[in-house]
Amino acid sequence: MFDKILIANRGEIACRVMKTAKKMGIKTVAIYSDADKNALHVAMADEAVHIGPPPANQSYIVIDKVMDAIKQTGAQAVHPGYGFLSENSKFAEALADAGVAFVGPPVKAIEAMGDKITSKKIAQEAGVSTVPGYMGLIEDADEAVKISNEIGYPVMIKASAGGGGKGMRIAWNDEEAREGFQSSKNEAANSFGDDRIFIEKFVTQPRHIEIQVLCDAHGNGIYLNERECSIQRRNQKVIEEAPSPFLDEATRKAMGDQSVALAKAVGYTSAGTVEFIVDGDKNFYFLEMNTRLQVEHPVTELITGIDLVEQMIRIANGEPLSITQDDVKINGWAMESRLYAEDPYRNFLPSIGRLAKYRPPEEIVTKTNVVRNDTGVYEGGEISMYYDPMIAKLCTWGPNRLTAIENMRNALDAFEVEGIGHNLPFLSAVMDHEKFVSGDMTTAFIAEEYPEGFQGVELPYEELERIAAAVAAMYRVAEVRRARISGRMDNHERHVGGDWVVQIGGHDFPVQVEADKRGSTVLVNNTRHRIESSWTPGQTLALIDMEHGTLTLKVGDIPGGFRIRNRGADLKVYVRSPRAAELSKHMLEKLPPDTSKLLLCPMPGLLVKVNVEVGDEVQDGQALCTVEAMKMENILRAERKGVVSKINAKPGDSLAVDEVIMEFE
Repeated sequence: MFDKILIANRGEIACRVMKTAKKMGIKTVAIYSDADKNALHVAMADEAVHIGPPPANQSYIVIDKVMDAIKQTGAQAVHPGYGFLSENSKFAEALADAGVAFVGPPVKAIEAMGDKITSKKIAQEAGVSTVPGYMGLIEDADEAVKISNEIGYPVMIKASAGGGGKGMRIAWNDEEAREGFQSSKNEAANSFGDDRIFIEKFVTQPRHIEIQVLCDAHGNGIYLNERECSIQRRNQKVIEEAPSPFLDEATRKAMGDQSVALAKAVGYTSAGTVEFIVDGDKNFYFLEMNTRLQVEHPVTELITGIDLVEQMIRIANGEPLSITQDDVKINGWAMESRLYAEDPYRNFLPSIGRLAKYRPPEEIVTKTNVVRNDTGVYEGGEISMYYDPMIAKLCTWGPNRLTAIENMRNALDAFEVEGIGHNLPFLSAVMDHEKFVSGDMTTAFIAEEYPEGFQGVELPYEELERIAAAVAAMYRVAEVRRARISGRMDNHERHVGGDWVVQIGGHDFPVQVEADKRGSTVLVNNTRHRIESSWTPGQTLALIDMEHGTLTLKVGDIPGGFRIRNRGADLKVYVRSPRAAELSKHMLEKLPPDTSKLLLCPMPGLLVKVNVEVGDEVQDGQALCTVEAMKMENILRAERKGVVSKINAKPGDSLAVDEVIMEFE
């Protein structure tokens, strides 16, 4: 077995690989850019080598710099993680020439299947059903428009070397095809160093289901069941699960057998994933093969008990598979929620900055609940603008799907993140969504269920009543503590009452609180709530035991009450005397400033293009400029007709969130 492995990646996947390597007694080497000198993966590794400036195309995807790090440290093998150089055949070739083992497939398999255009041609030649499309190289935007019309809108424009949602656009008309082609080409060049583009038919109402395969160099190949990845936004997976709630055993076997046959046809070894689009009649169409470890691999590990990273390392070391197809079972159900540094209230735009608070739920393993959090960050660390916005993968397991969902709900409720915008509220909302819970969803789920974007969660009245009862009990604890503080006058002890009005989201809940040694009894709307809690003022997480289970609340202070977050809802909860509650109805609300004549930068990023000049008349929906953040190009458009009166920034400027880019008459 190898003595030392270099992980040619960063973030959570580098940390994930290191955990298994250390379990196997293998030393690890990290590589890092200037932006990552204090990163978690650097701290976890036995050795670390600096490889350049923050942009990936000057550090993590520069083959010569990675090869130098290998020479410096004497690493015998390299695990590439996902993204970056993981599907770069030139990198695998350089390793082979240097006599270093690549923890991945052979060069020829990467060339055959890692390139989306080539892999489709091979699949078609092998008789695999594929989605209609144009597999040749596309020279320019005019040709992209012509091909799109021949295929028929809508079409998917994809980077040949792409992955992780980068370099992908859906176009519904000629203008979107032209814009999408150029943006995909630019993103592909920046992220993968390869700007080739292809176009295929976009299948409406599809499910995205993928098969995990594992093949060794001795002719053995197996599939480790499927993953359902239909909850996507901007073609990027957000929530995954295993198995799929849609497949039956016959379809699973057909997809698995086809995937293994395809892998064997190209001499594939290591872990790989064959992705399919599956329609409502369970017809499946080959999309692509990812010749690497997938982001969502933990859900497969949780239902099979197989460590995929360990298998990859053993295969790279020349060992035959110790598992047969008969050994692969489906034990229970697993969910994965990707925690992104993206603000769901601002159309999921990237958010960067310092993690003022980062406290994941406790990782646990019981007979009915597993909580696992794969991460590459820590409290006090920085979220950089240079890399992918995913900061953690929260996974849960349960003996069945509904239990796995409930375990995920509780884990999300207990996950504390402050300092950046993040998508925890959105993940909670999906876990409670009726369509998701039923398992009846397609890749259009987010677009259909949140057409105006995510506006937060409105909790049902009964749930607000439970929160009102819990907050009343907490408020009394805080009041009693305040009454006992030092410095009060002798013989002027303050009496803490229990008759208040809890105000939440436009609802008034008159409450009566009676405390005893074990907790409190709160009367709300003639309903008694028995509450037991160990919460003390200042704690940011409250676990409130009530009749119908534990209520997990994230707690913040506001004047006269608390900021409470629960199940995706963000609530200002005030506790007032009956008279104060009555008078509060007359308080004026502070209106936000008028920004209708300004174009504000919605996220921190780099201004790469300005499409207009001072004096130009712009129309509703017209492209004004392009801002690049976290490897994605974002086109900012006019929200109404107007005339440009001032432009405050130029291409190449680094912009802060809400910085004024241009002004209008």
